[in-house]
Parts: sequence; C-alpha cells; structure tokens
Amino acid sequence: MPDTTNKQPLIQSVSRAISILRGFHGDKRLGLSEISRMLGLHKSTAAGIINTLKEEGFLEQDTRTGKLRLGLELYSLAVQARHDLVEICEPYLTTLLQTTGETVNLAVIDKNEIVYIAKKESSHSIRISTSVGAHLPMYCTAIGKSILAFMDREKAEAIIDEIELEPLTVNTIIAKPHLLMSIEDIYYEGVAYDFEEYELGVICIASPLYYKRGEPVGAISVSGPALRLNEEARKNIVGVLKEATARICNELSRLA
Repeated sequence: MPDTTNKQPLIQSVSRAISILRGFHGDKRLGLSEISRMLGLHKSTAAGIINTLKEEGFLEQDTRTGKLRLGLELYSLAVQARHDLVEICEPYLTTLLQTTGETVNLAVIDKNEIVYIAKKESSHSIRISTSVGAHLPMYCTAIGKSILAFMDREKAEAIIDEIELEPLTVNTIIAKPHLLMSIEDIYYEGVAYDFEEYELGVICIASPLYYKRGEPVGAISVSGPALRLNEEARKNIVGVLKEATARICNELSRLA
C-alpha cells in the first residue's frame, strides 16, 4: 500500500489549467462557454485561466471566430519533452552538410524571433558564421519566413504587425503587403529564400518542420555565400532539403 502520509495537496488552479489543455485533444477548437460547461467552471474562473494560458503561449485565439486552439509553445514543449528535436535532426543535419558542403542550421521560434539550436559548419574557407543561441529576426531570414508562411495566417500577420521591419540591407523586404505576398509564395513552394536580405553576400534556403502537421516548430536552413549558391546549386539544395525535412516531419508525426 503506497505511503500517502507526506503527499502534498494539489494546486487547484494548475489542475484546472491542465484539464483545459486536455480538452483540446484531437486539435479541437473551443469557446469559453464550451470550456466552462466541459469542466463545470464559472465563466469568470475559466476566463482567468484561459487568459493566462494565452499570455504564456499555450493557447491561441482566432480573432475571427473567437475560438481557442492549442498554442505553438505547447507543441514546442511536447516535441522537446518526448524526443529532443536536436537529437532527431542531428543525422539529417550531418547528411545535408555532407551533400551540400554548406553551413546547415536548425532554429526554432522564440516569440517574434528565431533562435539557433544546432548547426553544422561548412569546411569551405569562405563560409557563413552562425552560432547556437543566436537570435535573428523572422521577417528577413529564410528560417523565419518559412515558419511565418506555414503558421496560422492570422498569427503570422499579428507577428509581422508587432515587428519593426528595418532595412538591414538594400534587399530587405520592409513593406508588409510585399512580405505577406512573399510568405504566400513560400507556402506553395515549400521553401523560403533569403537573397541577401539579412546580410549582403549571403543566401539562405529554409524548409519548416512540423509536429502532427500543425504549427511549425522550427525550420532547417542551408546557407552560403552568394558567389557559390548560384541557380544550379540552389536547385540541388532545395531537393535535398525538402527530402530531409519531410523525413523529420514524418518522425515527429509518429511521436504524437
């Protein structure tokens, strides 16, 4: 018989928050009234918990319908908790480096930026210098744009509205309508490009990663100097990059 003499009492608000999150199983969309009825909570009590979960990124709200859905933060934590994303991607990053000869990066979203969590550096004397832990803007990087293109459109627009679109180079897209058109093209093509938008002389190509075919949890990029990444090189990179990210997405989906 288990010893319960030292068992600590549960914190009711935490238990209720967990119950709310569990109610979205199966990628449901729920409103405040539905959640209140489901858990037998007063609307004001449920609203307070929901607002906290929204603020922390565990829930998101569709501004058109008012319905709630699970947020990106929860998907990101789920991947990290069950199987480390870096560990899953490691062999694919190595293969991409060997195949392309260019620097390969893995990054995830961090609020309105991307953060590098793994990299494989090119052996070329002229190569792209990036570092794990570095934060970069979303709007002018291939990884950032690939994530924006494949996330919920309203959320992507909200992020873009919050970002100050500064011209880091002469090629940086700083007009919101132009950027929205760009991410629309990225969605249909499956890859994003940074043609010297963040740094002159540097081209980057990225493809997003999914958890359960939901919001993107990150992206992988291949980057190199513009003098080496001509049209033929870019075409070859796109092929192997798409194949690698598709395989990773399949692995992530099987973990669900």
